[in-house]
Amino acid sequence: MSLYIGVMSGTSLDGIDVSITDFNDQQIRLIAAETYPFSNQLRRDLHQLISSARTHLQQLGQIDIALGHEYSQAINQLLNETQIAANSITAIGCHGQTIFHAPEAQYPFSMQIGNANVIAEKTGITTVADFRQRDMVLGGQGAPLVPAFHQALFHSDDENRVIANIGGIGNITILPKDKNKAVSGFDTGPGNVLLDEWYQQHHLALYDANGDWARDGIIDEQLLETLMADGFFQQPIPKSTGREYFNLKWLSNILANIDKPIPAKDIQKTLLEMTARSISDAIINYADNTDAVFVCGGGSHNQVLMDALRKNLSGVRVDTTSSLGLAPDWVEACAFAWLAMRTLSHASGNLPAVTGAEKLSLLGAIYPSNIAS
Repeated sequence: MSLYIGVMSGTSLDGIDVSITDFNDQQIRLIAAETYPFSNQLRRDLHQLISSARTHLQQLGQIDIALGHEYSQAINQLLNETQIAANSITAIGCHGQTIFHAPEAQYPFSMQIGNANVIAEKTGITTVADFRQRDMVLGGQGAPLVPAFHQALFHSDDENRVIANIGGIGNITILPKDKNKAVSGFDTGPGNVLLDEWYQQHHLALYDANGDWARDGIIDEQLLETLMADGFFQQPIPKSTGREYFNLKWLSNILANIDKPIPAKDIQKTLLEMTARSISDAIINYADNTDAVFVCGGGSHNQVLMDALRKNLSGVRVDTTSSLGLAPDWVEACAFAWLAMRTLSHASGNLPAVTGAEKLSLLGAIYPSNIAS
């Protein structure tokens, strides 16, 4: 076996996903996976840091180290639960927590925290982190990075597929059945981030389970039209975005220009339709010969959102990646385990047709285990 661990915590801040994956003989097999919650204090600190985009240097350093410890605890817990020895793991691929993504800055950058020195020391396992920056040095967006893994695992010679990841931010990977055609992909806009934040404004839970609150809402067409008029949706690809752009402040500014009150439940339903519409529009505009769409990420559990996608993509089969052999909750964690494997194999991890980078590149920084210990 060739075992790698993947660690992912996305823009939804819904927990730490940890997977153990076997990449043996070109086969990809999930061995175990679990989601572990953030401590309440760390989740509050991360939410405040991301939503305000302001901090003191000491606070930033403390959160970075604290997150490294919580990643390490989650990894060690899964190893204990599965009785898999740390020395049987080749490496950890840790995405880290994105706190700011700025591909259009004068000096483009994407900042992820979750200190990899802590992870390597506390687990005793070589750790690969900071995957996005190398692609951005080459003129890329640094995102999305998962399409290369989607290609390796989900490509079909028989049908044109799209993999739609609905995490905090939505993104798609277009997988033509013709191997001579380039794989492409990009961020489509908000996934769950606005749905979750608006729900949290009105409930004590973190998200709208199954879309039950939105289910009885009514789409406000004026609001939907205004939301969809945002320039990001018309921006040509390659493109990427994040929580620093799509957030409650963005939504509040739009609502302030709507000259009527809208019930909170109707806003939730309209935000859900915006997510579905932005994903389906992207597929129609860039992959109009799609035979099937397979959804991964937390949005795959929102049945109202899945129904909205099916309605907007009439004639296209819409399912989850479970039907392709990998449960939707673990795709991204497995992807970063795969990217760590690519890095240690001295193989590229990005797709220039997706990110806009000048060329293929190794991704990530390697933090070796402390072999002297």
